[in-house]
Amino acid sequence: MNNFNSFIDKIQKINTIEEAQNILFEVSSHFNQTKIKEALEFAKLAHKGQYRKSGEEYVIHPILVACITSFFSDNEDMILAALLHDVVEDTEYEFKDIFLKFGPSVAHLVEGLTKITDIREHSLLPSDKIDEKLAKSALTFRNMLISSIKDIRVLVIKLCDRLHNMLTLQALRIEKQKRIAEETILVYAPIAHRLGISTLKKHLEDLSFMYLLPSEYEKIDKYIKTHKEDLTLRLNNFISKIEVLLAKYGLKDFEIKGRIKHYYSIYLKMQRKGISIEEVLDLLAVRIITKEKLECYEAFGAIHLNFRPLISRFKDYIAIPKENGYQTLHTSVFDETNVIEVQIRTFDMHKNAEYGIAAHWKYKLDSASPNTDWLNNLTFENEKIEDFYELAKNDLFREDIIVYSPKFDTFTLPLGATALDFAYAVHSEVGNKAKEAYVNKEKVSLLATLKNGDIVRIVTDNKEIPRCSWIDALKTSKAKLNAKQLCNHRIKEVENDIALNLLKTIFDLDVIKIKALLKANYLCSKIYKIVEDKNFLVDVVNKISKTIKERDKFKYLFKSYKLKEYVFDSIKVLSNKSINDIEFSFCCHPKRGDEIVGFLENKKVTIHHKLCSTATDLIKARENMVYIEWIEENSISKYLIVVNLQNKKGELAKFVNELAKLDVSILSIELGVKSDFCKLEVEIDEKKLEKISQKLKQTYHIIEFTSIKDAYNGKVK
Repeated sequence: MNNFNSFIDKIQKINTIEEAQNILFEVSSHFNQTKIKEALEFAKLAHKGQYRKSGEEYVIHPILVACITSFFSDNEDMILAALLHDVVEDTEYEFKDIFLKFGPSVAHLVEGLTKITDIREHSLLPSDKIDEKLAKSALTFRNMLISSIKDIRVLVIKLCDRLHNMLTLQALRIEKQKRIAEETILVYAPIAHRLGISTLKKHLEDLSFMYLLPSEYEKIDKYIKTHKEDLTLRLNNFISKIEVLLAKYGLKDFEIKGRIKHYYSIYLKMQRKGISIEEVLDLLAVRIITKEKLECYEAFGAIHLNFRPLISRFKDYIAIPKENGYQTLHTSVFDETNVIEVQIRTFDMHKNAEYGIAAHWKYKLDSASPNTDWLNNLTFENEKIEDFYELAKNDLFREDIIVYSPKFDTFTLPLGATALDFAYAVHSEVGNKAKEAYVNKEKVSLLATLKNGDIVRIVTDNKEIPRCSWIDALKTSKAKLNAKQLCNHRIKEVENDIALNLLKTIFDLDVIKIKALLKANYLCSKIYKIVEDKNFLVDVVNKISKTIKERDKFKYLFKSYKLKEYVFDSIKVLSNKSINDIEFSFCCHPKRGDEIVGFLENKKVTIHHKLCSTATDLIKARENMVYIEWIEENSISKYLIVVNLQNKKGELAKFVNELAKLDVSILSIELGVKSDFCKLEVEIDEKKLEKISQKLKQTYHIIEFTSIKDAYNGKVK
């Protein structure tokens, strides 16, 4: 059974154990039938009396997952593990039962699959602190990757399991359908993409798309079905021309496959370009499959010599394969009024593109193998789960570019990657010490965006250079993570030095004596906290002053170290010295919200950004410093909202409920006697104003949205 689409159509129609068994025996006929039957009977016994939401006997699910898995692997243990993958999680049986009955290899795979599912038992933070859906996806994602580092086969079985779950999703509640579909498109489809298994990736994407955006899916589906005859005629006409053309140029052993692009890829193109499906030019694609690599280039030459190409669309992934092992020549050409994408690859490359890493288990291929080093390179420790997820999924599913080092080593980076991303791709030390970048021998900023084919050279300094404000501009997880770690490490070092300088200034003692006093009070490891926490600073000052007075009562008996609070516009200063004024430095232009430090000289405090190079020099020189912080602004303001509500029951309650969700406090409500207008006086956090305004205008007819402070000039646009 070679066609995966027809195979999945057949799987989707099966709803009895007998039908499921028949297809299992058909696809596993070349395996040890005794073992297959033994695992089948064990699964049936374990799941006896269990039913899915659809009403079908539960065991049908693992049987069909085993069938799908067989399409991607000739590994017997994978088929047995697929049959048994839910036994430990959902029945009374344990790992030792699987181990004793089917051996360590099958038990190991089942254990890996069960660990992935165990994330459902993890307790999550309250939803007001992190996004609960994101946390669930992140936990799934991380557990999948951790299990896969030990054995990549676990990942392939899990992808097959998820595909069957998506095929039977209609039996669940709508909200659960959406949650599972969202997790599938965010977690499972990107991993299938990275493993090069395009057949799984496309099915997972299209099924998720159908549940997440049903109206958009229906529009595309309706258009394709309505125009299918015309699209098929155009496709067949182009294929006929290509067949004649390639034969004319002497090519013999080749196949041409035509297709209409899958729905989710069409939707993404519509979104990227802001167009309707009627405006999408290249709905059609053909694949030319040849016997030899050289014939790919011969076919490519024949097509470009006879059809007008879109040069910007040409990509050679045969010479430079993608990291997931994908190898194909891509081009797009005009055929009369049509634009048709043409992909050219060998038969081995085709198997590799369809089945990815699984193809290398089934066939001895003359093609690139997917690079799975990314699994080992991902950092799992010391990162918040949602941060890890955001970083890692960015690397998983991305449009790539290829760039080179001066020695022509190849580096695959995401589209939009910077020279600094490249530096970190070479080595974390190169990224941390990067000073200058040269692209194609021209000096550029380290944040310059790279293009496909660029040759990049990085000049390094002899010391690490933290660039904390650049982290958001970086594109790769490796660059973001290393830059963040360097900043955190440097900030802690700086804060330790600032803390010592603050105490040195308060007590008029040198740093060596301050360190001794801190050690005596067991405060050395926590001292950096006084830079951000004035209460902790006061506590530390009290402890040290007590120690000083105990050591020399006569010298310090009447000396006061009590800290006084000074307020200057937006800055609050805490010190036991006299302070008359403050000023902001011109070297780093600190602005509200920045992390800042203050240096004391002649009763005046000069304010710098915490990581300013001038400030760093002053801190190291042990200049006098004082505790400073921004004074929090009251960002709550009063606004007048006039909204036109429909004259029907529950509309006002619905609007008030919407305001509550947006954290808007209602002070008064006035309903129009003869109109549908409703006037509300509310309190809104200025920081959330734009978001609240946009959200309300999407759903309601807002007549007026005005600041009560300024009824004429404060209108919200």
